[in-house]
Amino acid sequence: MKSPLWLLLLAASATAEITLPDNPPPARPAAEPGAALAAYEIPAVLSAARLLGQDAAGPAHRVREQVPTDGYMAHFTIDSDYGEFQCVGTAQAQARIKELEAIRKLVAVSKSDLFAEAVKRSIEQPIDAVKNIAKDPVASAKAVPKSVGHFFKKVGKSVGNAAANVRDRSEGGEAAGTGADLSRTAKGVIGFDNAKLECSKQLGVDPYTDNERLQQEIEKVSWVFFSGGLPLRVGAAVASGGASVALTAAKVVGLPDEIYALTPAELTMRNQQAMEAMGVPEKVSRKFSSNAALSITLRRSIIRSLQALGGVKGRASVIGVAAECESRRQMEFLDQALALLARRQPAGQAAWAALEIIGRLPGAVDVAGVLSIPAPVDYLSWTLEVAEFAHRDDLLGRRPVLLLAGGASERTRSELTALGWTVGTP
Repeated sequence: MKSPLWLLLLAASATAEITLPDNPPPARPAAEPGAALAAYEIPAVLSAARLLGQDAAGPAHRVREQVPTDGYMAHFTIDSDYGEFQCVGTAQAQARIKELEAIRKLVAVSKSDLFAEAVKRSIEQPIDAVKNIAKDPVASAKAVPKSVGHFFKKVGKSVGNAAANVRDRSEGGEAAGTGADLSRTAKGVIGFDNAKLECSKQLGVDPYTDNERLQQEIEKVSWVFFSGGLPLRVGAAVASGGASVALTAAKVVGLPDEIYALTPAELTMRNQQAMEAMGVPEKVSRKFSSNAALSITLRRSIIRSLQALGGVKGRASVIGVAAECESRRQMEFLDQALALLARRQPAGQAAWAALEIIGRLPGAVDVAGVLSIPAPVDYLSWTLEVAEFAHRDDLLGRRPVLLLAGGASERTRSELTALGWTVGTP
C-alpha cells in the first residue's frame, strides 16, 4: 500500500501549476531496458526504541521493535491493553502513545469510588439542570461559560420545549427512555461539550482525535462527573479502595489554547474569515470546511500555518489541495509540511515570497527565487519512487532545497546532491 507521502509527492505533473524556465535542461535519459532494480535501495527497517526512546514501552503499551518504512514513513504497530494500533509516522505514534496513557488514566478514574458517587448523583442531577433551563432558557444560557456561548445565541422555544418534555416525563413517572432522552437533551443544551474539552486539555490530548476508544472514555468520564455536579480537575485525587488515582497534567504539544477554549462553530467561523482574507474561492472554502478527512484540529492547524506565513502568494492554492485530500493521513502530512515552512518564517531564516504546488506538495519560494520543499518524513531511502520525484522535469535546473525533518540514507543524500538538490533541515 502506498504511503500518504507517495500520494502527495508523486501526483501527476499535469496537475501542477508550474512555470518552466525558458531554456529547460534536457530530460534525464530513459533507463536502459532491463536495468537492474538493484540500482535502488530497499526501504530501511528502523528501531522503535531509537525512534521513540523510553516512550516505546509503558504501563499499558509496547511498540514492536522492528519498524518497517516505505521509503518515507515509519509504520509502527503498538500492542496495548486496549487493542492494537497501527500508526504511520513518528508523530502519529507519539500521539497514540499519549492517548493510550490518557485512556489508562480514564479507565482508572472510572473504577474509583468518586466515579461511583458521580454516577449515583448523575441520575437526578441532570433532571434538575434541565428543569432550570425549561423555566428560563435565556438566563440559563447566559450562565454557561463564555466558551460555549456560541451555541446559545439563539435560544428560543425549541430549547425550552425539549427540556420541558424531559421534565414532564420525569415528573409523570415515565422512567423508561428518560435517561437516553435526558442525555441527548442535556448534552446539547447545558455545555457538556465544554466539559469534554476541559477533560481533553487536562489529559493533554487532541479533543478531536480519531481514536474511538479514547473518545468513548472521555465521553463517559466527562459526562458522569459533569452531570453529577462533581468537578474533574488536574491533580485531584480520586480515592479507590485506599488507592489514589489522579489525572496528571500533560504537556500539550502543538495544540493552541483555542482548540480547548472555543467551540467547533467558533473555530469554523475563524477559519472562514481567514480564508476570505486569503482570497480562497467560496466553492473551495466550502469543500475544505466539509472535507470529512479533516478533523477540526487539523483544519485549524492548516489555517494557522498559512496565516503564520504572512501575505505570501499562493495560500489559496494550498487550501485547494487540502480540500481534495482523501484521507486523514494525507491531511496530517500536509499539515506537518506547512508547519515546517511556517516554523522558518518567524525565525527569520527565510522570507517566503510565494507558495508553489509541486504535484500536490506545497513548496515555498524565497525572495531570491530559491524553491524549498518540506519533507516531514521519518527516513528517506533512494527508491524508484524517490528517484522519479527527484528527477521531475519541472524541478530540473531549479536547484531546490529539501527541508528534511527526519533521516535519509547516504545514497539518497549523494544522489540528491548530484542532481543539484540541497538537503537541509527545517
